[in-house]
Amino acid sequence: MPESGTTRLETFSDGVFAIAATLLVLEIGIDTAHEHDLGQALLDLWPSYLAYVTSFITIGIIWINHHFCVETVGRVDRPLMFINLLLLLTISFLPFPTRLVAEHLQKGGERPAVYAYATTLVLMAVIFNGWWRYASGGRRLIAEHVPEARVRSISRAFNPGPPIYIATLLVAFVSPLASVLLTLAIAAFYLPSAALFER
Repeated sequence: MPESGTTRLETFSDGVFAIAATLLVLEIGIDTAHEHDLGQALLDLWPSYLAYVTSFITIGIIWINHHFCVETVGRVDRPLMFINLLLLLTISFLPFPTRLVAEHLQKGGERPAVYAYATTLVLMAVIFNGWWRYASGGRRLIAEHVPEARVRSISRAFNPGPPIYIATLLVAFVSPLASVLLTLAIAAFYLPSAALFER
C-alpha cells in the first residue's frame, strides 16, 4: 500500500484519540439543583479529577508513541489496520471505566470499578504491544530508511508496558486507590520519557 495508507491510518487514529480524550471531561459534573455547598462539592469530586488526569495523560502518551511508531512504518496492510482498530476500540472505551472510577472510588463498588479500569489498560497495553511487534517483526512494515537501532529502541520501550499494567491490576485486589495512584505515577513517568522512542 502506498505511503498515503499510513497517513489515513494515523489521521483516523488521531480522530479517535481526540474524541476519547474529550469525552473524559464530560464525565465530570455536579448536580447543582441539589447542591448547597458548591465549594465542598468541588472538593468531593477529587476521584473524578484523579481519574480524568490519569486517563488523559495515558491517552496522550499512547497518542505520542503511536505517532512515533507510525513514522517508522513505510506501508500498512490489513492485519495492521485490524490490530489498529482493536487498539482504538480500547482507547474509545476508556471513558467508561474512567467514569466508574470517578463515581465509585472510595465508595461502594470501588473494587469492580477499578478492576474494569485496570483491565482496560492491560488490554490496551497488550494490543499496542502486538501492533508494534507485528509491524516491526522481521521489519515487515518498517520503512527502508529507518535505522535498525531505532526499531530496537522502540521495542525495548514497549517491553515494560503489559507487565506494569498487570501490576496495577494486581494492586487493585489489595487497594483500589493505590492501583489508580500507581497508574497515575506510571503515566507521569512515561510522559517525559516518551523521548525514549527517539533514542
